[in-house]
Amino acid sequence: MDNSAIADNFDLLAKLMDIHGENSFKTKTFAIAAFNIEKLPMQLKDTPREKLFGIKGIGDNVGKKVIELLDTGKLEVLSEYISNTPPGVIEMLNIKGIGPKKIHTIWKEIEVESLGELLYACNENRLTLFKGFGEKTQKNVREAIEFYFLNQGHFLYAQLDEIYPQIENYLKKIFTPDKVKITGAYRRQALTIEELEFVIAETNETIKPKFQTAQPPELLEENDDNILYKLKNGLKLRLYTGKQNLIERQFLTTGSKEFTDVFQKEFPSINYTRGATEENIFEAAKIAYIPPCLRETAAIIEKAKKNDLPKLIQTEDIRSIIHSHSNWSDGSNTIEEMANECIKRGLEYLVISDHSQTAFYANGLKEDRIREQHRQIDALNEQLALRTSSPKGESGGQAFKIFKSIESDILNDGSLDYPEAVLKTFDLVIASVHSNLKMNEEKAMARLIKAIENPFTTILGHMTGRLLLSRNGYPVDHKKIIEVCAANNVVIELNAHPRRLDIDWKYIDYAIKKGVLLSINPDAHALSGFDDVKYGVLAAQKGGMTKENNLSSFSLREFEEWLGESRKIKNPY
Repeated sequence: MDNSAIADNFDLLAKLMDIHGENSFKTKTFAIAAFNIEKLPMQLKDTPREKLFGIKGIGDNVGKKVIELLDTGKLEVLSEYISNTPPGVIEMLNIKGIGPKKIHTIWKEIEVESLGELLYACNENRLTLFKGFGEKTQKNVREAIEFYFLNQGHFLYAQLDEIYPQIENYLKKIFTPDKVKITGAYRRQALTIEELEFVIAETNETIKPKFQTAQPPELLEENDDNILYKLKNGLKLRLYTGKQNLIERQFLTTGSKEFTDVFQKEFPSINYTRGATEENIFEAAKIAYIPPCLRETAAIIEKAKKNDLPKLIQTEDIRSIIHSHSNWSDGSNTIEEMANECIKRGLEYLVISDHSQTAFYANGLKEDRIREQHRQIDALNEQLALRTSSPKGESGGQAFKIFKSIESDILNDGSLDYPEAVLKTFDLVIASVHSNLKMNEEKAMARLIKAIENPFTTILGHMTGRLLLSRNGYPVDHKKIIEVCAANNVVIELNAHPRRLDIDWKYIDYAIKKGVLLSINPDAHALSGFDDVKYGVLAAQKGGMTKENNLSSFSLREFEEWLGESRKIKNPY
């Protein structure tokens, strides 16, 4: 082991001790040792053991640990710290702008254990509530994490959604538009993506020279009919090559292996080259056209045979913003600003659902602040009524209304965050788990079921607490939760934040079969968060959701009628 490796061990030990809040004098000892050892002119491995303790900066304690490293290749104390630190917390050391002291706060006080959770906390403005984290620091941390993720090679759909047009335009420019088709996981609207895939109607020999630029991408793999590149931003780009029919190649590389294998087995005699579009392929098979987003399982082929495919929900079908946070808790904007943005977008109502009192980290609302907020909402609704009516009282524009809600924490025992007297003051209650996420399935199910059975629970928020590519979420029996929601007239949220998309689309069909209403909600903490509705819709499409299955597609009149019926059924008032 050379000096550099020894210094790295001491440097990491010092940082982990700081993260754990150890005595600063002890941690500085190892930080200084790392600095001094890195600068030594001779290698410690070549130095007689008895002379190690006489070297400047290496005392008795450090010297013994140097010998341990030289003899065993590891430090026992460092191994203990590593085993007692979540891997995601250690990974935070890779992020510019947050040192061990700040990481200690992030882990121990904000209770965040991964970079994905930290990025989500930045988007929720949670860091600014803690000492040492101002708006500028939070912005820098967010940008540093985003840059780090871009270089890890696994992307959220939303991340590629920003990059995709640039790559597509570039490929069409160098190969002409008629020779380029998008395919694969991105075309299927997969939630997370490892490779961006295109079909290029050219041979490898023609394609490769086009990528010999001043800063060429890395060639990872070359086969007879495809090439895999790694771009400078970490994204893998797979190009399906050759002179075969472009539509055939696109079709055969778009669907999952399960879908494509079954389709070819079911329709072995189809001549893919006879049609000019994918629609022609389905016409030849004499079944309904299956959109790319649904080409995941073989079951969808049977539905297409019966002409039983749903009319998928579209972004323009969303008529409201449900689940949104204002600056009363951890949002960036006032309620009035959020309402005006909704009106600007042609939406009909806004459901304000700030965090409840237990969410202290998010400036959750105590009972007195709830009363203040409700008074403000009443005043705003009066103003909005005047704005959307003519002087004669006739309708002068789109009616708009703000509804009073709360995102109530589901407490550890499954109860909601306020007494009954407070809960009944809300138009609706969104119940979500935000703390004590490390539960086994038995605990998670008991906690969720008790909350669902609470007569004041209207919507179950982000069912599993997952953050894509960062946190798996607590384990649940999805079908059982859906059945309990059906029995208690509780809506299940499809949280549209690109890192959540929770409930998972795979369980949407079961929810629809059980008669459970779903709701695509952006969980917005800023006006720009309203845009995330798009990603919720894309995920919902994969699950076969229609606008009729979605609460946030209800008109204002339909929503008010639904609220009234829901109250009668639950009858908690």
